[in-house]
Amino acid sequence: MAAARGGRPGRPAPPRPTLEEVARRAGVGRGTVSRVVNGSPRVSDRTRALVEEAVAELGYVPNRVARALAAGSADAIALVVPEAGSRFFTEPYFSDIVRAVGTELARADMQLLLTLLDSQKERDRFAQYAMAHRIDGVLLVSVHADHTLPDLLTRAGIPTVLGGRRRAAEPVPYVDCDNTGGARAAVAHLLDRGRRTVATITGPGSVHAARCRTEGYRAALRAAHRPLDERLVAGGDFTEEGGGRAMRLLLERAPALDAVFCASDVMAAGARHALREAGRSVPDDVALVGFDDSVVSRHMDPPLTTVRQPLPVMGREMARLLLDLLGRGTPGAPVAHTTGEGDRRHRVLPTELVTRASS
Repeated sequence: MAAARGGRPGRPAPPRPTLEEVARRAGVGRGTVSRVVNGSPRVSDRTRALVEEAVAELGYVPNRVARALAAGSADAIALVVPEAGSRFFTEPYFSDIVRAVGTELARADMQLLLTLLDSQKERDRFAQYAMAHRIDGVLLVSVHADHTLPDLLTRAGIPTVLGGRRRAAEPVPYVDCDNTGGARAAVAHLLDRGRRTVATITGPGSVHAARCRTEGYRAALRAAHRPLDERLVAGGDFTEEGGGRAMRLLLERAPALDAVFCASDVMAAGARHALREAGRSVPDDVALVGFDDSVVSRHMDPPLTTVRQPLPVMGREMARLLLDLLGRGTPGAPVAHTTGEGDRRHRVLPTELVTRASS
């Protein structure tokens, strides 16, 4: 976004030094300066020193955009989050992904463009922008089942990688976490601790990860030969407010519940507030487990038992996979360990249960 500027306009900036001026100062041809600026080895050490001295004296800065256009590349990757800004800036999940993606793209000398798309109109406008080849590729996180943007970009020949996926048989390259296995481990942990009535607060049904976490909850109950009681399943929306509403509903339906698995740490924070309002102690009366291992989990009272999904690894692997598709991958760069589902274009990262005082 462009920043607004106040005050009186200043003097016009002096013209930037050109490649020709650097060449004249160094006493070499324009092509030689171009080779030095672009890091070509086909220049003698003496000539390189002359050009670098001229560059420093004149304060010459290479025109990155012109270089990229000449090479048929924008040298830019869009990280697209199809969510409202209110969720993006309150959900730790996104900041962890953005940091990891930005670090990896910087190593490849690629520019990161962060884009929030909160409506179909905005998604359509972004698709037109991408198809004008103003970016080299797209990273998409928080995709929902009905999102068509990944298919549109793929048909247009724009390399695209998803963080998560829309469905089990996702055709677009993605990096995901073992959501089902993580949820199953969380609920098994609660049962192993002697909890008898384990409820869950789910994420939105349009999100594949949320559906997988609900399936993991059900799978753990089946494995323990416990009955599946739909009164113990309440829908949430990955927000703190949604977690609180779902927790109050669960307490109305099943006052005797003694454990809750929440499909995100943020919803677990909302559930914790609702339990406190109801006079329930965590973990003495009700054990509580979340999912993400975000900063929220570590600062709750008591600290939250949660499922760690390796978000920094996920962001890094998303960037690496996209760079591979662009032919700009780093030779020898290690690839994160994946579960049995994973392959080079479809990677599924393992999760880990982190036990703290809330359970």
